Amino acid sequence: MIVLGLTGSVGMGKSTTARMFRDAGVPVWDADAAVHGLYARGGAAVAPVEAAFPGVVRDGAVDRQALADRAHGDPAVFERLEAIVHPLVRADREAFLAQAEADGHDVAVLDIPLLYETGAEDQVDAVVVVTAPAAVQRERVLSRPGMDQARLSVLLQRQTPDAEKRARADFVIDTSLGLESARARVRTVLEAVRSPDFRSRARPLD
Repeated sequence: MIVLGLTGSVGMGKSTTARMFRDAGVPVWDADAAVHGLYARGGAAVAPVEAAFPGVVRDGAVDRQALADRAHGDPAVFERLEAIVHPLVRADREAFLAQAEADGHDVAVLDIPLLYETGAEDQVDAVVVVTAPAAVQRERVLSRPGMDQARLSVLLQRQTPDAEKRARADFVIDTSLGLESARARVRTVLEAVRSPDFRSRARPLD
């Protein structure tokens, strides 16, 4: 089974592109959704996070704002949190891939916003970067409730620059060209990775 890594900076249209892969019959694992599930009531991260950071669980779920407040300005808190959450996320991802393969899929997508930042590009067969011009990105993000230029700047500082992502990608999808163009590009990507000539960039998933 071919595993694609899907990534892109904030406001580039990654979620819309992920839906296009799903519409094409390809299973998609969403890293953000996996974390939300782990933090939700009954999630596997709730008990260990509360044990490490007492008081951050409210009504049986991790209060993400309380956790963020606890971690603010303290790298040691981030390190402890990552040590708890990362193995759980990895297990969720591996279970998804095992199920996708058992279901007979020949391609699966891992939607990972921080794919380059976490080194995950070495764990997929090809990387698909979703992009758009900076002006389009800015307009999209600033239209979101509660978003302003200062918050956008902070988000962008935490992410690999778009130009670098595009340079390192195997495939690029420009969502500023319209939905039909993006859908056509998704089909092109799937045709390419299903070709007998396709060569994986991956090292095995750990």
